[in-house]
Amino acid sequence: MRNATEQDFDDIVLKNDKPVLVDFWAPWCAPCKALAPTLDEMAEEYADEMEIVKVDIEANPKLAERFGVRGIPLLMIVKDGAETARTFGTVSRSRLDAFVDANVGTA
Repeated sequence: MRNATEQDFDDIVLKNDKPVLVDFWAPWCAPCKALAPTLDEMAEEYADEMEIVKVDIEANPKLAERFGVRGIPLLMIVKDGAETARTFGTVSRSRLDAFVDANVGTA
């Protein structure tokens, strides 16, 4: 799993050859912290199909503004340089797998 900043987001996410699951989060966000271990597991399991990238909205407020992040955790799928799906809030592993499978086509 990688971290993206305002300086490298376009290169890491938008220009990526693979689909990317972007996790918009903040250090003070308890639901974000609860979701982190699941995303760590998924980063390994889905490594061949997609990449998972974290964006700290406290350190990168322009990215949060750019993508209309109004609440966190916000998970966004980017394929071929464009957002294709997003989900908000704490989600179960099974729901997150279904979200990824439906929007990345890993099944």
